Amino acid sequence: MPDPKFEIQMLHDRVMIKIVESAGERRSSSGIVIPATAQVAKRLIWGEVFGIGQHVRSVKVGDRVLFAPEDQYEVEVQGSSYIVMRERDLHAVATERTEHGTGLYL
Repeated sequence: MPDPKFEIQMLHDRVMIKIVESAGERRSSSGIVIPATAQVAKRLIWGEVFGIGQHVRSVKVGDRVLFAPEDQYEVEVQGSSYIVMRERDLHAVATERTEHGTGLYL
């Protein structure tokens, strides 16, 4: 008999995020290649929201969020890695539905 499948439901104010993988090296706006090994300061990264708890108010599944990857909990589900964190630890949300924003777009 095969194992039953369980659906993951996030609790309280928790958010499950899949990290948007980058190619490692980046390019500056002037075209200079920055290698993946270059570390200047703590860097925030973008991820996509895959699950939210019932007390999350500012993000929805499918939104892209900006967060610091250090000191977060990581979990692997079906071969994919996800980050689990509190909503208050998010720094920004990139979404199509906005009431007030920065005027910048991804």
